[in-house]
Amino acid sequence: MLHNLAIVGHGKMGKLIESLAPEYGFDVKLKLDVHNNANFEGITEENFHDIPVAIEFSVPSAVPENVRRISALGVNLVVGATGWLDHIDAVRESIESAHTGLVWSPNFSVGVQAFLRIVAEAARLMSNEKQYESWAWEIHHSAKKDAPSGTLLKLVDEMQRAGYHQRIDVASNRAGNIPGTHEIGFDSSADTITLRHSARNREGFARGALKAAQWVVGKQGFFEFADILFK
Repeated sequence: MLHNLAIVGHGKMGKLIESLAPEYGFDVKLKLDVHNNANFEGITEENFHDIPVAIEFSVPSAVPENVRRISALGVNLVVGATGWLDHIDAVRESIESAHTGLVWSPNFSVGVQAFLRIVAEAARLMSNEKQYESWAWEIHHSAKKDAPSGTLLKLVDEMQRAGYHQRIDVASNRAGNIPGTHEIGFDSSADTITLRHSARNREGFARGALKAAQWVVGKQGFFEFADILFK
């Protein structure tokens, strides 16, 4: 059974999601971008008629209002844009008020979600090893707007949640067309441990977002991708 899908933010990610959507049982019925939704004028009851879910990959500043307006129409969401987490409480309130569902993540790659768990376990194991110093580093394409990336911040947060309370040196680079590389390391006078995830392209992010969209159809609540992925 096909579900209708809206894509909010029709840049490189939005176009890739559109091309892969049929594999996941979706028919893209609505595409919104700066040309038809610059002031949220594209979010109407008529445009979203018979669309149960939208995937949001717009710009950080537009996320809170896009979510508020779309959820008010009874449409569930997947939010893949990054850089909006300062407004996460307002976004959650929009979903709870509308009794809809939303899945968010700083990174929708299944591989990255596994990497987060691997890093957390490494941090737990190294938490009492004072002779090691650690770093967290990432590099992305020059067009990426947030630095450090949401994924790198999430990796650091997972390390701290795992009990690692030593200093973590955090660094970011932006250059060229690199899809995204994240690295966590521990170094001592005796040896070095390096954990790295490198994306080859954007396909993993698009497929993860579509997987989340499949899951959230008909659901209510505010979910992180990791919460639904490994159950």
